[in-house]
Amino acid sequence: MKLESSYLAREPSSKSHKPRHVHVRVHWKGVIATLTTPFNDDLNVDHRLLADHCRWLAEHGVAGIMPAGAMGEVAVLSHAEKRQIFETCVGAVGERLPVIPKIATVSTVEAIALAKHARAVGCHGLMVAPPEVPMADWREIRAHLAAVFSATDLPCMLSNQRAPYRVEFTPEKIEDLAAEFPQLKAVNETGGDAARISAIRERLGHRLQVFTCVGDAVVDGIGAGASGWISCLVNAFPAESVALYRHVTEGRVREASELYEWFLPLLRMDSVPKYVQLVKLAQEQVGRGSSRVRPPRLSLAGEEFRGALATIGKALATRPRAPAQQ
Repeated sequence: MKLESSYLAREPSSKSHKPRHVHVRVHWKGVIATLTTPFNDDLNVDHRLLADHCRWLAEHGVAGIMPAGAMGEVAVLSHAEKRQIFETCVGAVGERLPVIPKIATVSTVEAIALAKHARAVGCHGLMVAPPEVPMADWREIRAHLAAVFSATDLPCMLSNQRAPYRVEFTPEKIEDLAAEFPQLKAVNETGGDAARISAIRERLGHRLQVFTCVGDAVVDGIGAGASGWISCLVNAFPAESVALYRHVTEGRVREASELYEWFLPLLRMDSVPKYVQLVKLAQEQVGRGSSRVRPPRLSLAGEEFRGALATIGKALATRPRAPAQQ
């Protein structure tokens, strides 16, 4: 396509990094952590804490980590910061765990540059989002996605985020993209709609894996055929998140029901407007970072803060015995 070729021609080549040999494969199943971005007191990215967090998640059995997404406050990260975050994550766990950064930008040129940088520094896959342009039509959205897919040989997941982008990837549109781009391996169905997951699986069979990301709908999503979970609360509760996924996928109904009942008040935090603040507060309460966010986001205050703290406190007071690693 001429449009994609023109974008690729405009992207300057990077000579600062040599491609690494990728020993880790993305299997597109399990719990993938969509990472928060830790900030220092001066609101710069805390790379030491980020690396430590990645290693902690790896130790608790997550199937991959996804930096620089909405959970990571991508909208307030500079291009240079995103690149550095990719590098930090790969340096921390890239030899033991897939690093799958999210490519979420307004500019197609920047999206291509980030996709290339991810490959150059050793990332193992990409989560590709629609362009962050309100009211873009399908022709524009498809051109953007095609440009990013064409710029990489890494396996990719498509982010089907209808709410923030006002974009709906129907099963037919997903099938259209999958037919042209073999590197498209999975789709993240973000609406929490089990029927949509079933419809994608019915239309595409095993051509694509489907993930769910709405915490309080994760059990229904896996039941409808999702092979994995893009999780926010895993940043604070990785052992419980991995255990819940395993209980559901392995048919341990009683264990799944008991753990889900305990987890549900926390999981509801990732489907409200201030999910970033809430998840970071949960991290702070379990001793894994701070609740610090970058403006225009502000930390929770007043009754909102007290209510969240009460929910997290109750969960910690009734926390089940740590699930055994398998």
